[in-house]
Amino acid sequence: MKKNNIGFIGLGVMGEPMCRNLAKKSGRPVMAYDRDLAPLDRLKVAGVEAAHSAAALARACDTVFIALPSGADVEALCAGEDGLFAHARAGQTIVDVGTSPVDLTRSVAAKFAGKGARYADAPIARTRQAAEEGTLSIMVGAEAETFAEIQPLLACCATEITHCGPIGCGQIVKILNNMVLAETVVALSEALVVARRAGLDGKILFETLMKGSADSFALRNHGMKAVLPNTFPERAFSTHYMRKDVGYALELAADVGTKLHGAELANRFLHEASKAGFGGLYWPVISRVIGA
Repeated sequence: MKKNNIGFIGLGVMGEPMCRNLAKKSGRPVMAYDRDLAPLDRLKVAGVEAAHSAAALARACDTVFIALPSGADVEALCAGEDGLFAHARAGQTIVDVGTSPVDLTRSVAAKFAGKGARYADAPIARTRQAAEEGTLSIMVGAEAETFAEIQPLLACCATEITHCGPIGCGQIVKILNNMVLAETVVALSEALVVARRAGLDGKILFETLMKGSADSFALRNHGMKAVLPNTFPERAFSTHYMRKDVGYALELAADVGTKLHGAELANRFLHEASKAGFGGLYWPVISRVIGA
C-alpha cells in the first residue's frame, strides 16, 4: 500500500475537475476510478493514476473522495462483498463531496467508524467553472480532527470551506441551500411571466430588481444567465439532480415534523419539467413550465 495516496471515485461534471486540482495542488499521488474511461484518459496528463476498480482504489489509498450523483449511488458503492465497507481500515478517511440524505450519511459514517475509518460529508456548491478554477464552496460535516485533516485537501478545490458541525451537518446545509435556491428561481420565474404578460420587458424587470431588495445570487446568475435568455444547457446541474436535492429537503423536513409548502411547490415544478422532457437540462428550465 502506498502511503498518503488520495483516491477519487466519480469523475463526472464536478468530480473530474476536482480530481485534477487535487493532483496539481495537493503534492500527493492521486488515483481515480470511474466506469467511463474518457475522464481517466484526460486526467493522465495531470499525473492521475487510473484504478481498475473502486475496490482496488480503496485498498491503495488513505484518503478516498466520493463524487457520485445520489445517496443511493454512495450506498451501492459502499455495500456488498467488494464495496468500500469491506476494504475500510483504521487510519483511512472517506470524504463524500456529493449530496446525500442526512440519515444515510450518518448511517454510512457509523459503519466506517466500526472499521476504524473516519468519514466526512463535504457537499460542494457552485458551478462547473468554479470546480475547474478551484473556487467551490464546501460545507463539511465531520469531527474536528477529521475536518483539520481534510481541510488542506479541500482547499485545493475550494475558496470557501465551512465546518458546519458533526457528521450530517454539511448535508443539512447543502440540502437547505438548494431548497432555498429552487424556491427563489420559482419566484423569479413567476415574476417574469407576470411582467411579460403585463407588457414589461423581462430584462428591464430583472435589471431593476438587481438594484433593490429583491437582488440575489440566484437573480444575477440563474435569472439573468438562464431564465431570461431561456438558455438551459446539458452537462450542467440538471432538473433530475435538483429534484433529488429538493426531495432530500422534504424528507428531512418530514423527519423533524415540519411541512415545507414552498419546497413542495418547487418540487412540483421540477416534476413537471421532467415530464415535459427537460430532466437532463440545466434545472432553471422549470421557468418553461411556470405559467405555461
